[in-house]
Amino acid sequence: MILKFTVENFGSIKDRVTLSMEADNSTHLEDYYIVKPNNKDRLLKMAFVYGANASGKTNIIKAITFLRAFVLAAPRVKNQEINFMPFLFQENALEKLSRFEVEFYSDQTKYLYEISLTRKAVHSERLYNLKTRKSLVFERVSNLNSETTVITFGSTVKISKTDREILEANTLWNNSVLSGYLKTNLESKDLQNAVHFFTQYLGDIIVPNTDLMVFTNNLLKNNSFLKPSIIELLQKADFKISDVSIENVKIQVTEELRSLVPNKFKEIFEENVVRGGNEIEAQQLMFKHTVEGNTYNLPFDMESEGTKRYYEFSGILSSLIHSSAGLMIDEIESSLHPDLLKHFLLLYLVNSKNSQIICTSHYREFLMEKDLFRPDAVWFAEKQENGSTDLYSLVDFNTSVIRNTSSVYNAYKIGKLGAVPELSDPYINGNGKED
Repeated sequence: MILKFTVENFGSIKDRVTLSMEADNSTHLEDYYIVKPNNKDRLLKMAFVYGANASGKTNIIKAITFLRAFVLAAPRVKNQEINFMPFLFQENALEKLSRFEVEFYSDQTKYLYEISLTRKAVHSERLYNLKTRKSLVFERVSNLNSETTVITFGSTVKISKTDREILEANTLWNNSVLSGYLKTNLESKDLQNAVHFFTQYLGDIIVPNTDLMVFTNNLLKNNSFLKPSIIELLQKADFKISDVSIENVKIQVTEELRSLVPNKFKEIFEENVVRGGNEIEAQQLMFKHTVEGNTYNLPFDMESEGTKRYYEFSGILSSLIHSSAGLMIDEIESSLHPDLLKHFLLLYLVNSKNSQIICTSHYREFLMEKDLFRPDAVWFAEKQENGSTDLYSLVDFNTSVIRNTSSVYNAYKIGKLGAVPELSDPYINGNGKED
């Protein structure tokens, strides 16, 4: 699970900002929001990041998913550029270091991972074991002048000289030690735990147009024990769906259908045409609706957009409940009715055990739900005068701005908490406006 994530010089983020998943001392919704990996830390299952368009709130979660992708990437040549953009509104922007830090739990052990880089090379990288005290696992320093990378290990880590040299050879300027470890035949519990966090816990970012249908369909086909869970989630959302199935169907191949098939799939498409005939076999997702005692089967395409999206999200929700996962969701309210969104969040908070979601949102009404949010789970991203993104928490405000009895929704709506668009009058070039 994530404790803290810190980023500097990435996209619209210039100065160091930190998103913390550590809970404060409040006991509000304790049983639903808080996970206790030990006797000291109290972690949040959910965080919401608010902000105006172009405030940089999405860049917060993009930075997390970039770090995950980069840590696991394995470029073949050392001069391949690292695919990200630093903060560009500064001199010598491409030469400035970008920094990432993530404090996390893996296998009940706390770790701190740090890395600094430019688009051309990694400059430094460290992993610490924080289980009892801050103990170095490894440190990597790149000397770009001498074209060397040196990796040193902490005193408690037992790595042979030969394995270290192989790891150094597999660690190019533009990839991480952890990705080099994945290509090296050596054993290290700490390195394996770190890799497991990035590969098995963190997931890709989910944006409004992310197609989650294939993911949910695969859960239905390959994880039969999750099917009842997915159906139950749909039933709780009052779609009157009693069953979901993936059925084999035969489709007539017409000239119109051929014209709709993208060129890159045409060869595969033609190979699937029944030899000597004009049909292809395909799989179709079907929903069984039970209404007033009668049963009706509808294909996925005939369902409403809300039902389709909730079905897709039911796969995500089922995974969050039945496993341990960390997901970033951009504009979580997209395509979902506010009541469905609230229901989705309640189901997640009540039933999940060791998962986390970090969401961006414009859905201000969430701030009216005292039975759904904790102040320490609400964050704001705001664009500053220099074009960079600032990030701060609702709990950063003192009682002179907002009290326990105040309406957070109203305070945010009228701009007391910042992170809202600054709109001018509706006139264009003074048209219709008297001097």
